[in-house]
Amino acid sequence: MNPLISVIVPIYKVEDYLCRCIDSILHQTYSNIEIILVNDGSPDNCPAICNEYAVKDNRIKVVHKENGGLSDARNAGMREATGEYISFVDSDDYISSDYLETLLNTIIAENSDIVECGVVKFYEDNKFDKYSDNLNVINFSTADGLSSLIEENHFHQHVWNKLYKASLVLGTPFVVGKLNEDEFWTYQIFGQAKKVTKINKTMYYYFQRNNSIMGNSYNLRRLDALEGKYNRQIYIEKHFPELIFQAKVDLYISCIFAYQSVLKYMSGKNKNKASKIIKNYKKQCNLSFADIKKINGSVKKYFLLAKFNFYVCCKLRAITGIGF
Repeated sequence: MNPLISVIVPIYKVEDYLCRCIDSILHQTYSNIEIILVNDGSPDNCPAICNEYAVKDNRIKVVHKENGGLSDARNAGMREATGEYISFVDSDDYISSDYLETLLNTIIAENSDIVECGVVKFYEDNKFDKYSDNLNVINFSTADGLSSLIEENHFHQHVWNKLYKASLVLGTPFVVGKLNEDEFWTYQIFGQAKKVTKINKTMYYYFQRNNSIMGNSYNLRRLDALEGKYNRQIYIEKHFPELIFQAKVDLYISCIFAYQSVLKYMSGKNKNKASKIIKNYKKQCNLSFADIKKINGSVKKYFLLAKFNFYVCCKLRAITGIGF
């Protein structure tokens, strides 16, 4: 069994890191791959780098398109994908040499639809966060996998660090124009999967750039994540009602963190606009006192305080640095 894996790499203004990323994919121990490099209108030397690699290796496809953002680039890559399996790698990250082989062997052995591996962050000085692996393989049903995704205790929202059956993902395009695009997409894929798997082996290296999108100062676009989580709550209420409590708690605490961030980092008209957006999602979350009674742990007191006085709760957390 030697199925084709499509690896989709969205590319924009990463000329200093792109070769490292592509080389890590080319040097995989599993070779039956197609690498789809999507140049999202990058104004630097990335288009030329992509073309040079395509000449060197016939497994590489290059898509040149006008800038449309990360989601649009991933969608363009999916339209070109012909593999039985699909993986996404961000163009400033890289993967271990056995990444695809390990994920493929796991997804086949476990008869799974999605498999996720461990991730470690590394920085511009090439220092890595600490991590440890036990190589355990854990399987989850649809509802349990989605529950774990909400809690982010085994699975995470990231689109990358996973291998998917192509049949599972090709019918679900990414929402274009959102900053936290993963929040709008991943729960839908997990909701369609019959079985999902986690392998506790760190094989994805997640680069932390000082000038990355998520590294920029807090702004209105960061609130896209609340929209994604609200959409997820509606989806779960319809398809997985047994998980609605988890979804509501997660959206509510996300509203708390968003508002404390607004109070700490924003000012003027944008601050007022952000406050209205957050309070609207908090209201639509519809978390009740009965729900809060079911929350365990020290965080429960912040939910109670927020229900009585949302501003005081968030201001207190902002001043004391809780959650940052």
